Amino acid sequence: MTVIAVAPVGSEVDANGETGFIDQVKHPSWWDEDTAPPQVGDRLHVVVLDASREEPRFSALQSDIDIARRLRGTGA
Repeated sequence: MTVIAVAPVGSEVDANGETGFIDQVKHPSWWDEDTAPPQVGDRLHVVVLDASREEPRFSALQSDIDIARRLRGTGA
């Protein structure tokens, strides 16, 4: 995903023409002061939290990515 807009509540992201949203608490910078806040143009590895919402919701937190991998059975 590529960040295409940033607001105080989160970031709008794009993947191949499909847009979605990452809430501020689902970006690592919310939890780690050494991590830079999102900026337009940043590329992120994300996981889908809710594809049914308008705009779909994503998370860039490693813990959420790890949970998704375990649920899918890929482990790594």
